[in-house]
Amino acid sequence: MLTRNIENKVKLAFIAAAGSFITAIIITIMILNFSKDLIKDSRKKIYVLDGHVPVLVRQAEVEENRTVEYKSHINLFHMLFFNLPPDDEFIKENLSRAMYLVDESGLTEYNNLKEKGYYNSILASSAVLSVRTDSIQLDQGNKAFKFYGTQRIERKTSILTRQLITEGKYEDVPRTENNPHGCLITNWQTLLNKDIRHRPKSSF
Repeated sequence: MLTRNIENKVKLAFIAAAGSFITAIIITIMILNFSKDLIKDSRKKIYVLDGHVPVLVRQAEVEENRTVEYKSHINLFHMLFFNLPPDDEFIKENLSRAMYLVDESGLTEYNNLKEKGYYNSILASSAVLSVRTDSIQLDQGNKAFKFYGTQRIERKTSILTRQLITEGKYEDVPRTENNPHGCLITNWQTLLNKDIRHRPKSSF
């Protein structure tokens, strides 16, 4: 009887010790995970000196800003490609900068317009071309976009307004000085570019 009691006490002590050991392991793992999350979160907090006063700011996740960057990249490309004054050097510089933001589909569109005498006509008529962005729609699942804009072509005697719609895809690339957003437009094409209003300029 005494031997059985001793065995039961030994088993009970073993179970208690094993339970304490497992509990300690679980608590240790929980503390490590909590500490890891705490450190990760603290790294997002940055102190910036405003004069001599430290101000706490929070680092945003890359994903939170990426949508804004994609739209900014698409907008910049269209501004460079379609905002054209009657200045040959300026046109070349703008289009050269635009080509860093797009794949060969942008160069194909440029060559097509050049062959049709599009840029020569701008210089010959002293036309000033500008585009206003109306909206940019992103399909982030397919990494595709549609650009909706209004193009204004001002000549000496008239002002022509056109509706502009383009589409394409985009992909992430390394950031460079010429491509600060780290984005490349691909398969770009113009879907619509039609006249919506034409009015003569006043002669006085």
